[in-house]
Amino acid sequence: MTRQPASEKTLAFSYPGFSQRFRKTMLGRLLRRSNGAIGLAIVFTMVAMAILSPILSPLDPNAQNLMARLKPPVFSGGTWTHVLGTDQLGRDILSRVMHGAQISLFIGFVTAAIAGIIGTTVGLVAGFSEGVLRTALMRLVDIFLAIPYILFAVVVVGALGAGITNLILVLALTRWVQFARIVYGQTLSVREKEYVEAARVRGNSYLRILIAHVLPNVATPIVVVMTLEVAFMIIMESALTFLGLGVAPDTATWGWMLAEGKDYMTLAWWLTVVPGLAIMLTVLGINLLGDALRDTLDPRLKL
Repeated sequence: MTRQPASEKTLAFSYPGFSQRFRKTMLGRLLRRSNGAIGLAIVFTMVAMAILSPILSPLDPNAQNLMARLKPPVFSGGTWTHVLGTDQLGRDILSRVMHGAQISLFIGFVTAAIAGIIGTTVGLVAGFSEGVLRTALMRLVDIFLAIPYILFAVVVVGALGAGITNLILVLALTRWVQFARIVYGQTLSVREKEYVEAARVRGNSYLRILIAHVLPNVATPIVVVMTLEVAFMIIMESALTFLGLGVAPDTATWGWMLAEGKDYMTLAWWLTVVPGLAIMLTVLGINLLGDALRDTLDPRLKL
């Protein structure tokens, strides 16, 4: 029997198998959808830009140079020294956009995670319990749903003061109800399943049933909602910062760039267009990724 060369044997055996196995994974199925591939590419690019901004940014985002103020982008008659132009204080727009991604994405992901933890906990407890506890928790959810998000955020941030910590706290307190309502409805359905009844009969504790049997079966909508909430949090952070109620003014953020550039829209359009495009692309990528995740994780939709 002729022995196949090791290199050819490895290639012939591992590559097709790896390809087939990868296509069956969640990432493989996600990438087979056009919206998933595009959304993942945009999100990955933005996250990489945020993480590597201290290394990749050409200049200090807060360094002022009044001799180079309001320089246009390179494609509009500017120079390669400032590829995307400069603002009214001569600060490099590209550097500020890259560093602004750090703040916006950090606030978006952290706030969505905190809101998800709070809302999921409330939804699980309310959906699995009965009587006064369920009624009290769901009436609390109804109260928060009745409060306008922007108004509540403006009032609380105005009272506590601007800052990243206060902004995260306010945004988390306004959005946890989205998770609570969805998890509550899913839990009401899951609690009637046979495996949950079997766990009760075996004498499993209340907490163990929630964590081991209910939570894994309501995780899919939680993941999808969390991706969409990240996009919403980025928009909310930019809006509050634009109103002067978000991050401190000495921090480079997309919201502050919009706020500072609004008075120069007719003179220097790039001051608002560039950060606006950064916000739009980030939100678009996250929304596309969220839609693809929903379709990928739905067992009724096979691709």
